[in-house]
Amino acid sequence: MHTLWKGALSFGLVHLPVKMHAATEDKDISMKQIHRACGSPISSLKFCKQCNNETGTEDLVKGYEHQKGQYILFEKDELEGLLPESIKEIKIMDFVNIDEIDPIYFQKTYYLSPDSSSDRGYTLLMEALKTTSKIGICKISIRAKSSLGAIRVVNNCLVLETLYYSDEIRPIQNVPNVQTDPVVDPRELVMAQSIVQQLSVTFEPTKYQDDYRNQLNDVINKKIQGDEIQYAVIQPKNNVLDLMSALQASLEALEQSDSKKPVKRRGRPKKIQTA
Repeated sequence: MHTLWKGALSFGLVHLPVKMHAATEDKDISMKQIHRACGSPISSLKFCKQCNNETGTEDLVKGYEHQKGQYILFEKDELEGLLPESIKEIKIMDFVNIDEIDPIYFQKTYYLSPDSSSDRGYTLLMEALKTTSKIGICKISIRAKSSLGAIRVVNNCLVLETLYYSDEIRPIQNVPNVQTDPVVDPRELVMAQSIVQQLSVTFEPTKYQDDYRNQLNDVINKKIQGDEIQYAVIQPKNNVLDLMSALQASLEALEQSDSKKPVKRRGRPKKIQTA
């Protein structure tokens, strides 16, 4: 597994050499923009309007626009120098209960591996987190960006979850049309609760597939083979304006679905022999 970052994980005065690896991967199908007339891909050029010519990566620096058209320039070394302590260290500052963190704060997941197969400190921290049911709140610098993080345990592996800072979460009060004191019809609530209960299952990640990506892969293969593609016509859905009618229709659809499910048959009862 490719190493994205190498440094130390620390809590108290304990330093654990670790490596960081991406825990997830983007499986979106990549496509390029193609010139329809000739079938050639279009390249993305970095072009300076002022100098009227192309620029290379070595000619570029970061700039903050403090006034319209006026920029404060930063070299790469200047930005990295602002976070000297966190560049190669994941420092755990506090330990908290994971249910105290709302999922809105979570960004991206990374696996942390010990720098050696016999790292006692790594195993010790992992067991301490498991037995106390705690996670560690830390700071880390990834790609010259300071991030808040949470260290937790997944299947005997330490995992880093990058988190948004509190000021990066937009206030719910700014969301339009959200009621402060919502009123619910008791009858509608009972029906909605019934729908939730009937659709409640144990979460199985493999149950959910990217249908669009699978269909797109299928179409790509057919186009390569020169097959004719049949596209389904999307039929508009019937809008049910009455909420009660929509709830009732949902319950009826669920009941019909349940009735079509195969019934588990039990073995035939044994015959009782009489004298």
